Amino acid sequence: MRKVKLLGLCLLVLLLSMALVVGCGGTKDEGKAPEEGKDAPKEVTVDPNYPSSPITYLIPFDPGGQSDIEARRQQPLLEKILGTSIIVTYKAGGGGAVGWSELVNAKPDAYLIAGINVPHIILQPISRDNAGYKTEQIEPVAFFQRTPVGLAVQKDSPFDTLEEFIEYAKANPGAITVGGSGTFTGHHIAAIEFEALTGATLTYVPFTGAAPQMQAFLGGHVAAVMANSDALVQYEDSMKILAFGGTERFEALPDVPTFIEKGYNMIPSIDRGVAVPPGTPEEYKKKLSDAFMEIANDENLKKQMIEEGFVPIAMDMYEAQAYLDEMTKIYTELLESLKN
Repeated sequence: MRKVKLLGLCLLVLLLSMALVVGCGGTKDEGKAPEEGKDAPKEVTVDPNYPSSPITYLIPFDPGGQSDIEARRQQPLLEKILGTSIIVTYKAGGGGAVGWSELVNAKPDAYLIAGINVPHIILQPISRDNAGYKTEQIEPVAFFQRTPVGLAVQKDSPFDTLEEFIEYAKANPGAITVGGSGTFTGHHIAAIEFEALTGATLTYVPFTGAAPQMQAFLGGHVAAVMANSDALVQYEDSMKILAFGGTERFEALPDVPTFIEKGYNMIPSIDRGVAVPPGTPEEYKKKLSDAFMEIANDENLKKQMIEEGFVPIAMDMYEAQAYLDEMTKIYTELLESLKN
């Protein structure tokens, strides 16, 4: 049975790798996604002066994580471009599902927008009976950032190499705890892929966002972590990074081997963007998309992101929707292979 899962997974990881190349967030989740509510209103009267009042930018994770960092970077720029206040708020829980449930049930007038993460917004609805939202209800207006995911252990860990880590995890199933942001998220699927490809068995520990995930790891509450690239860069001296997701070595971590170098065809990554409720008028979506693309294509900001360990990307509303559709198909097949 495990061999069947492994073969299917390897094929789909290869497809994921191709898609990502082309296309270029406690010890349990705090909060539970609500039941799927009523569909958001499908029509609003288009205001030619949009936006004429403040826009709420909802982050579905705790403050201090990658989504929050980018929203705060964008906030003053969006205010200048759009000519209105941008209010950043937070609603953590369910690995982001609580916030996304609120988004899809909001009035589609584009005064509530929300940060989104792939693969989170794909995996959750097809893995849970009550995610509170459906992927197709989320209408992306932009994708602007990617963070490859790497595997790190404590600074005083007995493991100095990926091989040593895998050997121990195979000999002692479940003995190694690995932290991540939420369930059925990029970190969670990275842990699942890692187990399937290596034969190791880990104990995955979900947190409500990247910030509490890293706090727990740095505090010694979990032995290892599937962490985003910027966190690995920021805390490089406080951990041992065993492997990194990507088709080639990360510029900011040139001494860290990729999973592919070590013989495991996986390139875990999280893409970040922003979305509006279903039924939002195209005029509003286009205005928001243009604003986010103006920011995403700023060379100084791109340089800043790279220095911090992020990978800048720039997909407008049309490219973002096509990419989300493509990744939905791939991840749906991935989860189906794991069920068989």
